Amino acid sequence: MWTPHRMAYIKGEGRPTGAGEDDGCPFCEIPRMPDEEGLVVSRGTSVFTVLNLYPYNSGHLMVVPYRHVADYGDLDEAECLELAAFTQRALTALRKCSGAQGFNVGMNLGLVAGAGIAAHLHQHVVPRWGGDTNFMPVVGHTKVLPQLLRDTRQMLADAWPAS
Repeated sequence: MWTPHRMAYIKGEGRPTGAGEDDGCPFCEIPRMPDEEGLVVSRGTSVFTVLNLYPYNSGHLMVVPYRHVADYGDLDEAECLELAAFTQRALTALRKCSGAQGFNVGMNLGLVAGAGIAAHLHQHVVPRWGGDTNFMPVVGHTKVLPQLLRDTRQMLADAWPAS
């Protein structure tokens, strides 16, 4: 399978050069982009929801605070509440538009925990389906995503529940 888009991730392109918000943090840059360009699904007061550019499954979302903080404990109460509410809306939208049967939801806090961008907190919402692990990822170590990210973004934005 030819997946040239993965080389940017492997080489670390687009990763911050440091821990500050002015060090090229994509989660600080994305909110300044138009939704379609930044793959933003929904925007709130304290957080936004964006498609993962390097998804584990089709529809892999991230709920991200606008404020550049690294640790869950650094969120204030309003940010924490809206992050939880947007996670619930992400589940609702994914069930509605993709028929997801389950989810992996969580955060990798710190580089040693697997965070690709450790300096800016983000919560993953990964839809799952019975049998979504098949020949390709098990034997071929390759995940097949059947839809363009921009099409997935539009589908989820259309299914996003009102507040």
